[in-house]
Amino acid sequence: MLRYNLPPLSKQFYITTAIDYVNGQPHLGHAYEKVITDVIARARRCLGEEVFYLTGLDEHGQKVQQAAESTGQDAQTYCDGLAQDWQSFVEKLGISNNDFVRTTDARHKKVVAEVLQQLYDKGEFYQDEYVGFYSAKQETFLTEKDRNEDGEFDPIYGEVQELREKNYYFKLGQHQQWLIDFIEANPDFVRPDYRRNEVLGFLKNETLEDLCISRPKERLEWGIPLPFDPDYVTYVWFDALTNYLSIPRSRGEEADLWPADIHVIGKDILKFHAVYWPIMLKAAGLELPKQVLVHGWWQKDNQKMSKSTGNVVDPVTVIDDWGLDAFRYYVVRELAIGPDGNWTDEGFATRYGAELANGLGNLMNRSLSMLNRYREGIVPEPNDELSAEALAARDKLVKELKASDLQEGLRTIWTYIGRVNQYVDQTAPFKMAKDPEQAERLGEVLYNLVESCRLLAVWLQPYLPDTSRRIYEQLSLPANIVNIAESGWGELAVGHQVNKPEPLFPRRD
Repeated sequence: MLRYNLPPLSKQFYITTAIDYVNGQPHLGHAYEKVITDVIARARRCLGEEVFYLTGLDEHGQKVQQAAESTGQDAQTYCDGLAQDWQSFVEKLGISNNDFVRTTDARHKKVVAEVLQQLYDKGEFYQDEYVGFYSAKQETFLTEKDRNEDGEFDPIYGEVQELREKNYYFKLGQHQQWLIDFIEANPDFVRPDYRRNEVLGFLKNETLEDLCISRPKERLEWGIPLPFDPDYVTYVWFDALTNYLSIPRSRGEEADLWPADIHVIGKDILKFHAVYWPIMLKAAGLELPKQVLVHGWWQKDNQKMSKSTGNVVDPVTVIDDWGLDAFRYYVVRELAIGPDGNWTDEGFATRYGAELANGLGNLMNRSLSMLNRYREGIVPEPNDELSAEALAARDKLVKELKASDLQEGLRTIWTYIGRVNQYVDQTAPFKMAKDPEQAERLGEVLYNLVESCRLLAVWLQPYLPDTSRRIYEQLSLPANIVNIAESGWGELAVGHQVNKPEPLFPRRD
C-alpha cells in the first residue's frame, strides 16, 4: 500500500532544481545543478515526453532580511535586484525551464497559506515554548547535542544565541516509521543508493523531533504570515519546499504535473527533501515525488572553493571564453550525479581539445569536407556498414538517459565518435578518391560518415543543444526535436545536398 499509484496518462514529466537562496551570486554548484537538470529535461523531450522544468529563487528568511538591512534597502527591493542577476544566469546557461518561481510571488504565497491552513485544520500543528539555542546564519534551532567535543558550536552556525520564545510545531515525529517503510518499499525514491542508505540510517538511529514551522514577527518580518496566526511568519524551509507544488497549482496544472518525477538537489539539503518534504506531503494528503536525485559538490584543484583565496570557478567567465556547450560538456562528462567532483583548468582544456575539437569536431569536419570534395556535397546511396554499431549505441544511450545516467550517456556517444574516426583511418577514403575503380566503395564510406554525423546531432540534443543545431545546419537539415529512440539508420536521403563544414570547436593553442 506504500507503493505509487500509476499516474494519469496525460501527466507531464515534471522535474525541478532546488530553488537558490538569494544571499549572494551564483557559482559553479548552481550552474551544475541547473545543467544536469536541463539535460534530463531535454532528454525526456527527445524521448517523446511532454516535460515541465521548474527552477527559481528562495527569497525569504532572516539572512535575506539582514542582508537587505545592511545595504539600506527594503527586503523586496534587495531581492528584486538579485533576482535579475539569477534570471540572467539561467539564460546564460541556455536552460530550457518552463517557469521560474520566486517565493515572493503572490501565486506562491497563496498556495503556502493554503497548505499551512490545511495542516493546521487537520491538527498537524501545535504551539509550545522553545528554550534553547538559535543559529541565525543557518536559520535553525540547536540543542546541547549539536555542540562539538570542545563544547562549542561548529563555526558553520555563526553566532549562536540563547532563545526563549513561543512557536508553532509540526508533528514530524509521528510519521517517522511510515517514512522508513515508504523509503524501503520505494528504492528509487532517493538516488544514488548511498544517499538513500544515509536517510534510512538517520531515520533508524535518530528520534525525529517535531519541526518548528514559525518565527515570531517581532524577530523576523520577512516571510509568509501564518494564515491562522498573523503574529508569526512561516519557517523558510516550509515556504521553500512548497514551491514544487505551488507553481503547478497556481498555474491550474496540478493534475497534469503533480507528483514531481524528479527533484534534483545537492547533498547538503537531503534531509529537507527526503524527510521533511515527504512528511509534509503525506500529512496534507498529497502524493509524494517519485524521486529525489542527489548530486555532490565541486572542488577546484582538490580544494574547497573559496572566494577569499581566489580558488573559484566562474561559470560565466568560462562560457564567455570557451563557449556554453564546452562548459556543459565538461561538467556532465567530468562528474557523475552523486559523488563530489574536482574542476581543473588543465582538465577542462584537455577534454576540450581531445574530445570536442579532435573528437567530435574533427569527425564532422573531415566527413563533410570529403563529401563536398568528392561528391559535391550530395549524399550517395545509403549503406549500412556502421548501422549495427550505431543502433547498439543508440539503444544503450536511451537506457542511460531514462536512468538519468548522464555521464555514461556521454561516454556512449564518444565511444561511437571514436569508432567512426577509426573507421575513417581504416577505410582511408582520401586514398580511394584517387582510384576511379573505388568510386562505389568511396560512396559507401561517405554515406556511413555523414549518416553517423546526423545521428550524433540527434543524440547530442540534450547535452549540447547548440552544437546539435549547428550540425543540423551543416547537414542542411531542420533543427527540430527528433526522438532519439525512434531515429534509426538510413534516414539521410540519397541526393540530399549538405553545406560546407564550419569548425564546431575551434582548436585552442
